[in-house]
Amino acid sequence: MRLTHHADLAMRVLMHLALSGERRLTIREISDAFGISRNHLMKVAHKLAGLGYIESTRGSGGGIRLGRPPESINIGHVVRDMEPDFGLVECFRPENRCIITPACILPRMLDEALRAFLAVLDQYTLADLVTPKAGPEMARILRIRID
Repeated sequence: MRLTHHADLAMRVLMHLALSGERRLTIREISDAFGISRNHLMKVAHKLAGLGYIESTRGSGGGIRLGRPPESINIGHVVRDMEPDFGLVECFRPENRCIITPACILPRMLDEALRAFLAVLDQYTLADLVTPKAGPEMARILRIRID
């Protein structure tokens, strides 16, 4: 299983915002911290804002910040919301043309594995990703001052 770049960036944005507390950050600050495209990050932030994970304010003094506490942002939900589909193999997709689908047990196995993958992610929140053990080092790397 592999997450899309979009979902990966969403997790990075959320972690960065969680470490930054109530402070609003600009897309430029986050893109510079991670060395990623501002345009791509804008799309990710727009989707995160639409889903309520972050708040976005335009204009002078604007920026983005978490829309709710890190403890209430479930990682499994974020992944489900940010991934376009979980079509691991052709037979999971609407355009399936695989001729062995009626007899194949691979889809059942992969569905079980996908459910297990998501079940593990469902056990964690954004707060778990920025724990006192990992958070300070992450903040140092991203040059975030934790008050």
